[in-house]
Order: sequence, then C-alpha cells, then structure tokens
Amino acid sequence: MGHNMRLDYAKYAKRGFLLGLGLFLLGALGAAAGPSLAGELPGWERTVLFDSMVLGIAVGFFSVFGFGIFLPLTD
Repeated sequence: MGHNMRLDYAKYAKRGFLLGLGLFLLGALGAAAGPSLAGELPGWERTVLFDSMVLGIAVGFFSVFGFGIFLPLTD
C-alpha cells in the first residue's frame, strides 16, 4: 500500500507523536491547573481530561510504532 502511495512515514510518525504529546499535556495541565483556576471540576470534565491523557499516550505510542516501525518494514 505505501509503495504505490509514497507515504512519508517519518512525517506521519513525528506528527502523530506530537499530537499524542499535545493531548497528554492538555489533559495533564487541565487536571492539575483546572481546580485551582475554576474551582471544583464536574465529573465529566475530570473524565474528559483523564481520557485525553490516556488517548494522548496511546496515539503517541501507536503512531511511532505504526508509522515509524511497522509500516516501513511491510513496504
């Protein structure tokens, strides 16, 4: 698939990692600074911030693994 499409795996791996890092930092900073800035956060906001951290770790790991290791080997 990548052979015909000429995908730039390094670019996708870097951008995916940065997206994951951004999601993680958004969730972590929101969970740390949110209560001090806005008071007690509702349960759904704490859940969204936690899910953002977990999704950020998963996106960062799987984009590097997928676009940086797996797909170039199968090309």
